[in-house]
Amino acid sequence: MKTEIRRFIIQTLITGVLSTISGAAAASENLQAHTPPPEPVRPLPKPRQLDWHERGRYMFLHFTVNTFTDMEWGNGKEDPQVFNPTSLDARQWVKTAKDTGFEMVILTCKHHDGFCLWPSKYTDHTVAGSPWKNGEGDVVREVSDACREFGIDFGVYLSPWDRHEPCYGDSPKYNQFYRNQLTELLTNYGEISMVWFDGACGEGPNGKRQVYDWDSYFALVRKHQPGAVIFSDAGPGVRWVGNEAGYAGDPNWAMYDIRNIEIGGGRRDQMTHGNINGNKWVPAECDVSIRPGWFYHKSEDDEVKSLEKLFDIYLNSTGNNSCLNLNVPPDRRGLLHENDVQRLREFSDYLNTAFNPNLLKPGLTTETGNTRGNEAFYNGTRAIDDDPMTYWATDDGVTNSWLTVEFEDTKTFNIAVLREYVRLGQRVAEFELQALNNGQWETAASGHTIGFQRIIKCPDTTTDKVRLLIKNARACPTISVFELYNAPDIKEFTNAE
Repeated sequence: MKTEIRRFIIQTLITGVLSTISGAAAASENLQAHTPPPEPVRPLPKPRQLDWHERGRYMFLHFTVNTFTDMEWGNGKEDPQVFNPTSLDARQWVKTAKDTGFEMVILTCKHHDGFCLWPSKYTDHTVAGSPWKNGEGDVVREVSDACREFGIDFGVYLSPWDRHEPCYGDSPKYNQFYRNQLTELLTNYGEISMVWFDGACGEGPNGKRQVYDWDSYFALVRKHQPGAVIFSDAGPGVRWVGNEAGYAGDPNWAMYDIRNIEIGGGRRDQMTHGNINGNKWVPAECDVSIRPGWFYHKSEDDEVKSLEKLFDIYLNSTGNNSCLNLNVPPDRRGLLHENDVQRLREFSDYLNTAFNPNLLKPGLTTETGNTRGNEAFYNGTRAIDDDPMTYWATDDGVTNSWLTVEFEDTKTFNIAVLREYVRLGQRVAEFELQALNNGQWETAASGHTIGFQRIIKCPDTTTDKVRLLIKNARACPTISVFELYNAPDIKEFTNAE
């Protein structure tokens, strides 16, 4: 969870007082920088965006009348009486998320059908009109309370498209209606870490297409929940990746050009890849469902994504300068289905095994093609010292260089984890991971952007020396994390389980 101290440290780093913080991180080795740190390459992430990056993966919970009508998109004419979970347990949802490594849950407080999972005073299309808990229930309350109990973040989704509300299409009137409901969510449920908007839009009963007042929506979030990151197709905090498959592109820049971009009408190529010349830090989120549909359907109980598929999604989302937003829909009982829970546990177990131990432990011998100021403060050991607040950096103007690490004996690896020190901006545009074989450097893997985190898989590679080759960058690279792992084969791991 976020703290004011953490925010102060991050903001201090961003505003340029870098040497003091970095010096404290290196104090155990009595290192002191005499060469100034690299100048930031803008745009830079805000503290709430850094909090978002750190989460890595979080869980979407799609739940509404659709769960009981077997629909994906409701039409707004559903009788609230159909909403009647028999054993709703928000603690089971949140505890499952916590136990399997998810850092936040986002609840669909209102989907396109307009049915509210809280007793909104602005419509009668809510849980208050349902038989669940005799109309006295509040799903949003139960989920937010469970998040506080288990110590993970809480986010809300409020569909701007409302197929039930009569004033939808009367743009000024509906915008006020929507702001009223948004204010209820932002002010009645404690700290909210993410507010998730989509661009779904349609015509109202008057035949007119609704025009959303996005600026006023975002202003409400900033007023009531200043620490919350805002998701929409084009940001301003986090953007959509342009697909619902869970895959970001390569390159994947956190920068995005939001000039002349309308929410719901952004270019898919920029969503998927970002923009090296973008004017704002708006990283991509990868949203995908663990099942074919977003809401629970009994017919899909045996179509939960395989462990192999989930890991591939993870590599291409959390492992590709994005975060994974994995939807796990509660069923008609109001529980996460056993098949979904079992797969989540397998996924968590595999990740814990795959990323342990790190073969690049502190103390190994490193060399670089260039070190900033030729100082130990910036040398290659900073990338393998288990401290993401220190980094290997090159001199200004040196945008291609290399870092080698020599093992004490021969090692086999198949996964690399890389991070840039993005508090100074995203820089790397092309890299290779190489291994020394019979005196020759051979490419094990390659890619374009790194950003906050890049996890790249390669064939089993055995060597006693590895090299990270930065081939191109926007400015001198700053590599804060370089790790290698030897992950087990997924099929063998599953069979062993």
